[in-house]
Amino acid sequence: MLRLPRFKYLRPKSGREAASMAAELGSRAMFVAGGTDLFPKLKRRQFEIDTVIGLDFLPREIHNGSNECTVDAGVTLADASRDAHVNARFKGYADAAGLVSSPPLRNAGTIGGNLCVDTRCNYYDMTYEWRKAAGFCMKKDGDICLVAPSSPRCWAVSSSDTAPMAIALDVMSLRLRATPEMRSAYVKLRRRGSIDFPIAGAAVAAQLDGDIVTSCRIVLSAVASYPLQATAAEAFLKGKRLDGEAIDQAAELAARPAKPLDNADLTHFWRKRMVRVVVEQALHRISDQGAGFDG
Repeated sequence: MLRLPRFKYLRPKSGREAASMAAELGSRAMFVAGGTDLFPKLKRRQFEIDTVIGLDFLPREIHNGSNECTVDAGVTLADASRDAHVNARFKGYADAAGLVSSPPLRNAGTIGGNLCVDTRCNYYDMTYEWRKAAGFCMKKDGDICLVAPSSPRCWAVSSSDTAPMAIALDVMSLRLRATPEMRSAYVKLRRRGSIDFPIAGAAVAAQLDGDIVTSCRIVLSAVASYPLQATAAEAFLKGKRLDGEAIDQAAELAARPAKPLDNADLTHFWRKRMVRVVVEQALHRISDQGAGFDG
């Protein structure tokens, strides 16, 4: 059984106090909200700290407007996915929040924390003994990236600076905006319907005039070391009728830049083929949504 290391737990009452604590303690401390990502990493000794700064002070409400929504950083993924207004106006966002991990972890994990999670890596997200046997990797204690040994950089992005920067700037919420013509969808492919990490994913938001696409954004997940924007597919769809033929061609264009990482037990070739499938499904969901109503 992996055990948590001993650490001090501090409970600041504001973002300013939390930032001050972090500045004083430096690399010896980390922030924690739900802890669904941090605590497993501490058990695997991926971080060596002696203090955890709790973020219990974060606001935990969802503020709804007619065409916008403000989601506080402390809102859990489960609450965001179940909110009626978020589901009606920002369907893709609600679906994405509702597909993270498993129900128990969504009940604990927060929106703010989810934005700070690192790219998963088969060689980094392991116990100390496993990483030592493999010779360590560039992200911690090693000098090569085991995902891409010839690469001069680490493909599992460096530990996120999002949390300390957001705290320092007093950023406590996420604002979502949409026009009445905006529709969105998210599709996630994984082995099981719960807990598993994605094999491929597609988030799509489009503004339509009738059934004509006036603007579009397509972003792929789990097929690069960062969220990958499918710009060629976006440009292709602009001004076109969102029918089956256009969707097929856009999905083909979206799949071309995808380069799945070695972080799943499935082949690179098969995962790249599945990118087209998830993009098709997301675009069809948008096409099926009622005009002026994102849901």
